[in-house]
Amino acid sequence: MKGYELLDSGEGRKLERFGELILDRPAAQAVWQKQKLALWNTAHARFDRKEGYLWQGREKLPAHWVMKAADISMKCQCTDFGHVGVFPETIALWQYIRDHLQQVRGAKPVRFLNLFAYSGGATLAAAQAGAQCTHLDASKGMVDWARENAALNQLQDAPIRWIVDDAIKFLRREVKRGNQYEAVLLDPPSFGRGRKGELYKIEEQMNQTLDLVHQLLSDRARFVILTSHTPGFSPQVLSNLLTDFHANGEHACGELCLKGSGIYPLPNGNWARWTQASDGEIHA
Repeated sequence: MKGYELLDSGEGRKLERFGELILDRPAAQAVWQKQKLALWNTAHARFDRKEGYLWQGREKLPAHWVMKAADISMKCQCTDFGHVGVFPETIALWQYIRDHLQQVRGAKPVRFLNLFAYSGGATLAAAQAGAQCTHLDASKGMVDWARENAALNQLQDAPIRWIVDDAIKFLRREVKRGNQYEAVLLDPPSFGRGRKGELYKIEEQMNQTLDLVHQLLSDRARFVILTSHTPGFSPQVLSNLLTDFHANGEHACGELCLKGSGIYPLPNGNWARWTQASDGEIHA
């Protein structure tokens, strides 16, 4: 089964392979020239926001298909907003999460919290590493999609809590309940709505979100990873935000980049990570 591949980018577009299908989608940051012109004619479908959010060629595609990335099978389908069910720039994070949690496994399972969790790639990576997972998204449709992905990977019976809720409300309840986690990934939207229409604006609620996450970390905490696709939230901004709540430990940050053979890397968001100094094991 084929995985993901960035084939080319430029002139405001990106050409990507998701499994067996090649898609041509917008990429505003790709302001350079296309480098592999002949490849663009191989696209099975093209999405264009200028044409009223339309897929050209969508009718020729299967209703859904499966690709594999970082040893995780993911259901793909073309959505009305130009997405396909996988943000490929985050695939490297799945690998990091699985590798890191495998390295620190101990007598007790690691508790992993995935906020704004989308279709579940990171959740499944953590589950493959033996973690107890909590997967939260405000969209019931996306949580259902993530559960389908769990079944594709024979993880339908893994210890995963599937939560449809507003992130802030959920975090407040978890603090009151005294629940704790050793590892957290969060990808707050620039603008979003909770399950009951609750408004989330990243500029107004990022610090509140991180404060609640900080309160939920156990004394065995290993890492917090923060990602963002919001303009202005650079790697350094994200790192500074994490440092406000986690002054000690190790900090790293960078761009979420799509890379391909013989072409320019394509930045597509940013990340920052706090990691507790590790002795290689989580102790009970």
